[in-house]
Amino acid sequence: MEKQSMVIGFVGLGKMGAPMAHRLLESGYTVHAFDLDASAVNAFVSKGGRKAETLQMLGVACETVFLSLPSPSTVENVALDETLYAEGSVVRYIVDFSTTGAASSRRIAAELSSRNVAFVDAPVSGGVAGAIAGTLAVMISCDRKVLEILKPLMRCIGNLFHVGEQPGLGQTMKLLNNYLSAMALAATSEAVIVGMKHGLAPATIIEVLNAGSGRTGASLDKFPRAILPGTFDSGFTTGLMCKDLGLFLEEAETVGVKLPLAHAVADIWYKGRQLLGPASDYTRIIQPIAQQAGVRLEPAKRQPTDVDRHK
Repeated sequence: MEKQSMVIGFVGLGKMGAPMAHRLLESGYTVHAFDLDASAVNAFVSKGGRKAETLQMLGVACETVFLSLPSPSTVENVALDETLYAEGSVVRYIVDFSTTGAASSRRIAAELSSRNVAFVDAPVSGGVAGAIAGTLAVMISCDRKVLEILKPLMRCIGNLFHVGEQPGLGQTMKLLNNYLSAMALAATSEAVIVGMKHGLAPATIIEVLNAGSGRTGASLDKFPRAILPGTFDSGFTTGLMCKDLGLFLEEAETVGVKLPLAHAVADIWYKGRQLLGPASDYTRIIQPIAQQAGVRLEPAKRQPTDVDRHK
C-alpha cells in the first residue's frame, strides 16, 4: 500500500509519543492523533498531522493505531475502549509503545483477539533523543505475519527486535532493560559521590570510567549529557522509573525469582521519588545521594587527566 493512502492513528502525544508521531508524518504517512492535551494536538496539526476529536473518529479512519501512554490502566482503557470499535470501525492492529508489564499486555491481547484485532506489544527504549532521531530500540512480541505487515511503519520509529510471539514478552524485555538502567544510574551516582568525597572531580571520574571496565549507560550518556552540565533534562521522570521498577519486581515475583539487589535499587528510587517528586527528571537521583553525603553538586568543569598531562 502506498504511504499516501495509509492512514494511521496515534494516541498519546507526550514527550515520547509526539516525536514518534512526527517521524511517521515525515515518512509520508497520514496520521490522525488523539490526546487529551489540546496544545499537544494543535502542535501536531501545525506540522501536518490531523486531529481526531474522539477515539471513535480514530477508529473509523485508521486501520493501525499506535499507543504511547504513561500507565498500564490508561493503555487498557484506550485499547479496550468500546467506541474505538464502534460501527464503522476499520481498526485491525493496535500497537503499544508504552511500558505496562506482561500481564496487562496479555489481557489486552486476549480481549482484542475476540474482536479480530491484532495486538502488538512493542515497548521502546532510547529516550526522547532516540524518538526524535528514529533510533529507538523497539522490542516487539506478536505474530510474525503481523510484524511483516507493520514493519514499514515501525521502522520509522527505530530498530526492530522481534523477541517472540507470545503477548507480553516485549514488556518483559523492556523491564529488564529499565531495571539495569535504573541500577546503573543509581550505582554510578553513588560511585561519583564517593569519589568526590575523596577529592576527585566528577568529570574526571566519568572520563576514566568510560575508558575502563566500569562504564555504564549512565556514565556514557546520562552523566555527560544531563548530570555534569547540571541540566537534568533527560526527558524521563523519577515517577515513571519507579513505576517500571515496580512492574519489574512483579515480573520476578510471577516466576518465583527472589531479587535482593533489585529491591535495594528500588528502595533508592522510591526514596528519591519521595524527596524529589514523581515529576522530577530521573537523572536528579544523584541529588539526594549527594545531599546525604554532604557533597555540593555544581556544573562540572573538565579536569585534566594523566593522559592529558603526558600529551
